[in-house]
Amino acid sequence: MSLLQQNSQKQDDAAPGEELTKGSTNVLVPSIIAVVVVGIAIFLYAWLGEKPNPATGEVTNVVAHPMHRETSGFDAAGAAMPKDVFEQVLVFAHVKLHNRTKEPLFLHQIMVNATLDDGIHTSYVAGPSEYERAFMGYPEIAPLHGKPLASELTVEAGQTVEGDILSSFRLTRQEWEARKGLDFTFGFRYQPVLKVTPTGPVTGQ
Repeated sequence: MSLLQQNSQKQDDAAPGEELTKGSTNVLVPSIIAVVVVGIAIFLYAWLGEKPNPATGEVTNVVAHPMHRETSGFDAAGAAMPKDVFEQVLVFAHVKLHNRTKEPLFLHQIMVNATLDDGIHTSYVAGPSEYERAFMGYPEIAPLHGKPLASELTVEAGQTVEGDILSSFRLTRQEWEARKGLDFTFGFRYQPVLKVTPTGPVTGQ
């Protein structure tokens, strides 16, 4: 009997369905593993997505001040330069942030976002020194002066900080009033961004 005939005889002697069972097992095991892996991924995604933000925030007393701007036409050395004429809206707001964890949170930026027909316009808030300079340059906004909140600070565990912020948009009064939305975002290092919608209406000044 040849070697080929011996191999053929062994295959013929195999129990009916044995080869089919082996093939099914080879396919079934990887499938089960894939289902388990996907299930774990979905669970982790849902769990992480539902994890509460370590900070809470509140934005109140939002006031918009439209104004016409025109530069002097001279640089710092007194040399003539083209005038820059434009419209802008100053946005003032009172902010309160609370750290509800047992670890410090590191605030590193605050942004104001206005949604218009052409998309989202974003403005970073002024630092404390810029905040004070704005009131020195525009006496008409003096009634809106408050204690500025630094955009970079450490909020200790369980601590609540609050203060006033100022941002600026190069928009006309009509564009500002036609906005579709307004929100404030607070960036903490190594943490998800905190997005806050103002409490109460936005008033004009």
